[in-house]
Amino acid sequence: MDYYGLQTASGHLTVSPESKEPYAAEQLAQLHADAEQIIARYPQKRSALLPLLHLVQSVDSYVTGRGIDFCAEILELTRAEVSGVATFYTQYKRHPNGEYTVGVCTNTLCAIMGGDEIWDSVSEHLGIGHDETTADGKVTLERIECNAACDYAPVVMANWEFFDNQTPESTNQLVDDLRSGAPVKPTRGPNSVCTFKQMSRVLAGFHDGRADEGVGAGPASVIGLEVAHENGWEAPQGSEDHASDDSGTDGTDGSNSDTATQPSAEGDTVEGKAAGRHSSVNAHANEPDEKPGGEKAKEPAETSADTSDASDKPEKSKKSKKSDKPAKPSTPQAEAEPATLFDDGTSTKEAEPKGEAPLVGTPASPASQGATVQTDGEAPPGFSTSSYGDGSVDPALDGTGPQGWVIKGSPASMLFHTPTSPTYAQTLAEVWFRDEAAARAAGFTNAQERTQKGDEA
Repeated sequence: MDYYGLQTASGHLTVSPESKEPYAAEQLAQLHADAEQIIARYPQKRSALLPLLHLVQSVDSYVTGRGIDFCAEILELTRAEVSGVATFYTQYKRHPNGEYTVGVCTNTLCAIMGGDEIWDSVSEHLGIGHDETTADGKVTLERIECNAACDYAPVVMANWEFFDNQTPESTNQLVDDLRSGAPVKPTRGPNSVCTFKQMSRVLAGFHDGRADEGVGAGPASVIGLEVAHENGWEAPQGSEDHASDDSGTDGTDGSNSDTATQPSAEGDTVEGKAAGRHSSVNAHANEPDEKPGGEKAKEPAETSADTSDASDKPEKSKKSKKSDKPAKPSTPQAEAEPATLFDDGTSTKEAEPKGEAPLVGTPASPASQGATVQTDGEAPPGFSTSSYGDGSVDPALDGTGPQGWVIKGSPASMLFHTPTSPTYAQTLAEVWFRDEAAARAAGFTNAQERTQKGDEA
């Protein structure tokens, strides 16, 4: 049971062999019938994945291996795609769930009102922690970030039904009643608590006909409305009849106050309360060099070289056209991005700092100070010279380089890869070099040398 809930690097759930056993013929037929109804609700059938996962839980009580296979097959998805969704949302369980999921809210308001004490008490009472299930399979206990019922804090939920204004004692009694099978009635909503499987079927979109049972909103939810009624407060009303810009409905100039009303800037004041507004007004769009609110943005600081001949240069338009091509490093000491993680195929072992090297940025080397840009030379036909100068080109649209050029460069890490590099095939070339000499002249380091230095350290 220790492997339940684990996840492989490719996103697959690690589930028990038992969970991969095929469904019985009767179960499979019912699943297909239900799935057809669910899929019919969506223009694209892959959109039905979320309710289908709930449907699987309504049969298996969690997302099983066979359930993943079923969803993948019927929606024409890969198992990895289904697993990726099932491992993202917490309502999809990665191991057998109890008959009742009891969630204790320990978010800010509930915690202040006693949620933390409730959690400590019921956890000790049941002898289990978060996302664990009692030995009899009745109760799975969870810490919930918010039960969306702050007006009744502290709140506990059982299969997503509300139990308001709880205490440690009342919560312990709740779980005891659920385990013993005694009748349990939520504070609001249905007159009883359904099982986890029944609840999962409702979430799959099959209504149980109990949505209108019980109380929907209690006193705390409508207290503001009651205060408004007691004081005769009403929301400001907008103008229902607007005069025409050119003329009134009777052919006049529209100035007849009996037949047309114009919205004022502010509504009427009600018993000293702040005046409401009849309508909202969209704020004007900011100009390119303007901050919100109309304040002009500060111009970038000028360098000493720019200042010396600033008077000789014509003023640039603030609405100059932006280049569609991202800017390349253009200074001898171009800024290098932090190299804590790379997407160029290098392993973390190759990239991580060694010895006394800083934890942020590439390990200490000339390359870590940025690229030395060269500007002379011509590129082979069909390619353009990169900002790293002679002997380097930008990749073609398909990522390839000139024929015979095999050195791949990654500016983010300032590493280059040769065909002998273990990660060469997985490395995305952001710049191609003619040979190692050109790569080194541009300030790049051989990725294999980086690995060897790290091993020696």
